[in-house]
Amino acid sequence: QVQLVESGGGLVQAGDSLRLSCAASGRTFSDYRMGWFRQAPGKEREFLASIIWSGGSTRYADSVKGRFSISRDNAKNTVYLQMNSLKPEDTAVYYCAAGYGGLGRNPPYWGQGTQVTVSS
Repeated sequence: QVQLVESGGGLVQAGDSLRLSCAASGRTFSDYRMGWFRQAPGKEREFLASIIWSGGSTRYADSVKGRFSISRDNAKNTVYLQMNSLKPEDTAVYYCAAGYGGLGRNPPYWGQGTQVTVSS
């Protein structure tokens, strides 16, 4: 059973940095694409970034390109989202997701989410 557990959220000020972690367990993820999404109150879920576990090919949404960076640590089975120059509009619940070969519109596996709040 796939389990994704996010951590690292919190309350920060505008301009600060934060690193989110997603600990993955339950199977071998070498052929999986891992991703980060977020959802702010009253808004649709938004794709942020993804990475292929083996090989490390990454994709980013234009809205976060240059500020956010996704990476993975194979030894720890953990995917990270490094977020720099945070803005109040980055306030949202951030979710980790996984899908075999790709994420699609609705990845099959999700974490419980971690709240990020950016104050101005």
